[in-house]
Amino acid sequence: MSVRVTFASRSSQIGTALAAFALLVLAAAPAWGGRDDLQLLSQLYAYVALASLWNLLAGYAGLVSVGQQAYVGLGAYLLFACAILAGLSPLAAIPVAGVIAAIVAIPVAGLVFRLRGHYFAIGTWIVADVFRLIASQLSVLGGGSGTSLPASLVIAIAPTRQMRDFIEYWIALALVVAVLALIVLLLRSRHGLALKAIRDSELAATCNGVDVMRIKILVYIVTASATAMIGAFVFLQKLRISPDAAFSVNDWTAFVIFITVIGGIGRIEGPIIGSIIFFVLRQTLAELGTIYLMMLGTVAILVMLLAPKGIWGLIVDRLGWQVFPLERRVLLDGDSATAAGTKPS
Repeated sequence: MSVRVTFASRSSQIGTALAAFALLVLAAAPAWGGRDDLQLLSQLYAYVALASLWNLLAGYAGLVSVGQQAYVGLGAYLLFACAILAGLSPLAAIPVAGVIAAIVAIPVAGLVFRLRGHYFAIGTWIVADVFRLIASQLSVLGGGSGTSLPASLVIAIAPTRQMRDFIEYWIALALVVAVLALIVLLLRSRHGLALKAIRDSELAATCNGVDVMRIKILVYIVTASATAMIGAFVFLQKLRISPDAAFSVNDWTAFVIFITVIGGIGRIEGPIIGSIIFFVLRQTLAELGTIYLMMLGTVAILVMLLAPKGIWGLIVDRLGWQVFPLERRVLLDGDSATAAGTKPS
């Protein structure tokens, strides 16, 4: 009797094909979209990536951080420092920011991982505020008022504004695709099995030989590095940086948590759905001022009451749809696939 293990199901095969088609259409956006469309899509990609990374932390590793703005701001300041002080190309500074952020995350992890539960969440917030205070003391980068990227460095990216818009758009698309691919590969690896075991029961995972702390630290460092690269890109688009903007808890953590919760925490598709909903609400309600924030809160409460697993979780429970195949399935002699005992993710 031949046996083989596969991740694919009929729904995931259809979903993957649709995702590939959507990627081709989005890659060609400079041909059919205007400048405003490209900027809006780039912002959407950034939030999908940030929410996906926070989802990896909280939804799989159980690390509820409210201080991810620390690495958004760190990545942004590293880009400006590498470009202005070291003369590095802004585009080359993006991966450099990711590498340095990963190194910085190691001692930070050693500190915050001494805390548990809500103390961990508060600790990450304090770390982010310490980063903000340090940035405000960097007079060479404008101190508390911040600084702008010199025009010569901007022109070095591309000679025309249109070409710069195209390049920045493709970078944004490449970053979100890379983040999603990294998460899928991680969750389909043995580390992914360990993360799912930790998510289901940390005690049971430990009893079965999973090195819980090592896995959590690995996820934290990977998330910090990728978050820093997203932050570097976001402020490359903005062309200006300041401590309050770079380390804003509302922009880079509160909205990200909102997106993940309404989309579906612990599911890769959740942040994508949540980001689309968030941007639709933002585009239609942003002019209402404080009422806009009240509407976001109302939507979050309604989703948590009516669909505790998020919108995508509700879809999965009702229809069983799956875009990113993570569940291992066993095929026996050409028969239909049966689940291998792991929960859908």
